[in-house]
Amino acid sequence: MQTLSLKIFGEPCSKANSRRIVRMGSRIASIKSEKALSYADSFKRQCVTAKGDMFLTDVAVTIRIWYASRRPDLDESLILDLLQDVAYKNDRQVKEKHIYWMGVDKENPRCEIEVSAL
Repeated sequence: MQTLSLKIFGEPCSKANSRRIVRMGSRIASIKSEKALSYADSFKRQCVTAKGDMFLTDVAVTIRIWYASRRPDLDESLILDLLQDVAYKNDRQVKEKHIYWMGVDKENPRCEIEVSAL
């Protein structure tokens, strides 16, 4: 496999800005927000790859993101996490990143992803 290409519909959220504080018994924890959990679920349902097709070597990732508004930060970290066990085993394999904010598409927010072996 030379390049894996994916188109994921839905607006990705910022990993840093998508946390919520919850109490778990006597301790407090920071967990993913409902929006981040919903996006993660949608992302996984849209990925159609076999585990045998994952890259085992270092990779380069290109992500083009269309947001529903100008408000979100350009943040690919949640997408890179979600690509684990889809495109590669661990996001530590990502040694080159090209991240682009492509504009606003209110009707069709999405990200287009290309993963290539280095």
